[in-house]
Amino acid sequence: MATKQAGLQEQAADILAGIGGADNIASFTHCATRLRFELNDASLADKERLEANPKVMGAVPQGGSHYQVIVGGDVATVYNAMNNLPEMQSRGSQSNDDVKAAQRAKAQGKVPWMDAFFEYLSDSFRPILGVLLGASLIIAFAAVMDALGFVDFRAEVKTPGWQFVDAMWRSVFYFLPVMVAYNAGKKLNIEPWVPAAVILALFTPEFMGLASHPDAVVETNNLLGTEVSRVTVMGLPMLLPDYGGNVFVPLIMAVVAALVYKGFQKIIPSAVHMVFVPFLTLLVMIPVTAIVIGPLGYALGAWIGVGLAWLNGNAPFVFAILIPMLYPFLVPLGLHWPLNALMLVNIQTLGYDFIQGPMGAWNFACFGATAAVFALSLRDKDPVMRQTSGSALAAGLFGGISEPSLYGIHLRYKRIYPRMLVGCFTGGLTIAILGTPFGGVQTNAFVFTSLLTTVVFSPMWVYVIAIAVAFFTAFFVIYFTDYRTPEEREEALARARAAQEEKEQEEAPAVAAWSLYTTSRG
Repeated sequence: MATKQAGLQEQAADILAGIGGADNIASFTHCATRLRFELNDASLADKERLEANPKVMGAVPQGGSHYQVIVGGDVATVYNAMNNLPEMQSRGSQSNDDVKAAQRAKAQGKVPWMDAFFEYLSDSFRPILGVLLGASLIIAFAAVMDALGFVDFRAEVKTPGWQFVDAMWRSVFYFLPVMVAYNAGKKLNIEPWVPAAVILALFTPEFMGLASHPDAVVETNNLLGTEVSRVTVMGLPMLLPDYGGNVFVPLIMAVVAALVYKGFQKIIPSAVHMVFVPFLTLLVMIPVTAIVIGPLGYALGAWIGVGLAWLNGNAPFVFAILIPMLYPFLVPLGLHWPLNALMLVNIQTLGYDFIQGPMGAWNFACFGATAAVFALSLRDKDPVMRQTSGSALAAGLFGGISEPSLYGIHLRYKRIYPRMLVGCFTGGLTIAILGTPFGGVQTNAFVFTSLLTTVVFSPMWVYVIAIAVAFFTAFFVIYFTDYRTPEEREEALARARAAQEEKEQEEAPAVAAWSLYTTSRG
């Protein structure tokens, strides 16, 4: 363990040297897969040195003073290791959230409110990506067991053991509104447990028990064709939908809660903020959420979900091709979060989702492009790209995570995107042609689209064919036309030759010693 920690510290120190040292850092933060720097002098960053680091999948200048180093899922560990270096300690440090807030304050965009909106969505979901991925893999395991006939997961009565398996993944998705509310509150610079507590009030036995109260009236939701209870509370009508898994309600509620919370901070003496600001915010927001925001957010999600379902049902060709063609441009900009939120809303309101199937075509076209780069790196004996593409491919195929491929490879080589889009198009077209008679490819679970989660899609054979078409189209197009310009290819071959010569030089003494030993034995 000590050796591993020492190795991590050495790699972190090498990254620090690669970007020009601690004095060259104006600000330093990280996202889900990348270390993000604002440098005093971007010309001091050594791209080759950074990409030679075993922890680094790629280094990407962002223009001006901004620089990104792609690390992958271990980014938080590397970020902490860098901040613990003596050089970083001496310069002082801000938290990751503080740095991001300062960067956003300096950002100048044509539509600042839109930038803030997407940043709000991203930061409300990004911290829980790990648990979402974990829950999706448990769902995949359960689906495999169901497909093999070991258990019927649609049975009304299951064995206690398999019912407990349901609890393992449902814990994440059922209480997802609480997690989102907490992250949203943190993002809006208020005590995050306040919006979390507001949402938790909607999950208490007392609130949920109102649906079975003698005074409750059951109404039919004409939009969804489902029943919802209504009860009168203190003279006001209160609808009682199931809020488990709903993300629109906490996202809307947290914004209003932040306004209320900061309003009370202004009028209440600071000496008693700790007691009265949270108390009064809860006193206002719990009834407002239960009576107004909750039903409104639930209905908004239902309307959007039904509208997209109509498009999927009436223009399936357009929908199936549009989604995988849009995602390659949405993900690098962080604009895919609204669609991800809609997937969760669809499952919660409609009982199924129809976006993840076409989205899988984009993901596997992305992974196919990475696989082609990996194959070419093996052919050309390029150790740097072999390591980068190999780890990115593993993260994609088994985790459904596209960012290491995008930031580590695809955005670095301009020839990849046009070729990858061919795979996106053919995969989406396959779903459009084969899936139309079945209403598209659907799933009743939110999962990361990887090899391990193919079993949750229906019809599964349509989905598997579509992602295979997307994967192999992108793979063969890139493998046979290359992803590099002639100059980039020559540079890679030179790097491979240098690495081979270095390896031979390191092995030469051992080979000579072995030759001498065998000669003396002979």
